[in-house]
Order: sequence, then C-alpha cells, then structure tokens
Amino acid sequence: MPLESLRGVAHRTLQPLTGWLAAWRVHPNFVTTVGFVATLSAGWAFHARHLRLAGFLVLLGGLLDIIDGHVARVSGLGSKFGAFYDSTLDRISEIVVYLGILSLYNGATFEIGNVAMIYLVFLAMAGSLMISYTRARAEALGLDCRVGLMPRAERVVLIGGAALFFGGAWNGVVLKVVIFLLAVLTNLTAFQRIVWVYKHARGVPLDAPVSSNAARDEETSDAA
Repeated sequence: MPLESLRGVAHRTLQPLTGWLAAWRVHPNFVTTVGFVATLSAGWAFHARHLRLAGFLVLLGGLLDIIDGHVARVSGLGSKFGAFYDSTLDRISEIVVYLGILSLYNGATFEIGNVAMIYLVFLAMAGSLMISYTRARAEALGLDCRVGLMPRAERVVLIGGAALFFGGAWNGVVLKVVIFLLAVLTNLTAFQRIVWVYKHARGVPLDAPVSSNAARDEETSDAA
C-alpha cells in the first residue's frame, strides 16, 4: 500500500499529542466522535460548495482516525466496542462525504457531464464500502485481508487533498479526476481482496482455522 510506509512516520509525529491525550485519560471513543463530527461537517461543506474547507475537514477526520487508535493502545482504554464504534462511524462518515460530493453535480440543470459524475460518485462510494465489507467478512473467517490499491488512508488523502489544495480550480477538474480514479480503483481493490481470500481460503472447511499473516489491531481501522 503506497501510504503504508508513512503510517509509522505519522504515529511518531503524533506521539506527543497522543501521549498527552492518554495522560489526561481522554477516551479514544471521544476522539473517534470528534473525528466523526469533522467528517460529517466535510459532507456539509461539500454540499455548500466550500471545497477547500471540506478538504481540510476530510483530512482532519482522517488524522483523528489515526489518533484514536494510537490513544487506545497507549492508554489501555481500547475495547471491542471501540473497534466496532470506530469502524461503523468510518462507514457512515464516508457515505456522508460522498453524498456531499454528489450534491456538487446534482444541480437544477442537468448536463451530460454532471450525470456521468453522479454515476462515478455512486461507483466510488459502492467500491469504498465493498473494500470495508470484504475485509470485515475475511476477518470473520480468520483472515486479515489488507491488500489492495485503495484502502481508507489513500481515499482520505486523495479526496481531502484534491479539495483542499485545488478546490474548484479549472472547473473542479482535479476532484473529478480523483472521483474517476476512486470509482475504478476502489472496485478493483474489492476484487483484489476477493481474489486474495480465494487463494487463502479455498477448500478450507468452515469450521477449520485459516492462517493469516498479520494480527488485526482491534482499535485501528486505517486500512479498511
């Protein structure tokens, strides 16, 4: 994964902040909730056509999504509910962001380009949800499936970075290109995960254990 090597750098950079939050016993679920509110606000900002603000809020939500897992590990306050809560809010916030982006192309006057973008946004949203679903279903079978080109971190950086740094410049072409890439690569990633699970689980009885090459951190959903 292209951003996988940067996660260690991000964790080290954020260590003073996460250490401070852990020392003050700030619950990771609270950090998760703040990140959720930031990302919901990003959806509203897209709808209101404040693209640079939306991009900033998307990246802020992604940053807090890194921090909550780190706080959970350092403070020892992580729980199975926390993992469930984090993953569930991630999916809801992602849907809201895509719906906000959708409103950019769902104006009173429909043009052929706008109609095409609506389909691409829906494809990107469907692919993003399928990436998360395939990983969750694989984990239920005992496999830690994190393969693929477009996990959550990459999606956050692409959407947030395109909106923050380019906004509506050149008729929003940068965001349009990102949505096109996401529509293709998220669904390709979901397919990659199906193939990966097929290779590791084919012929294995339902009640038999399967080996996985990495243990899942229950509070971290960065790569979902």
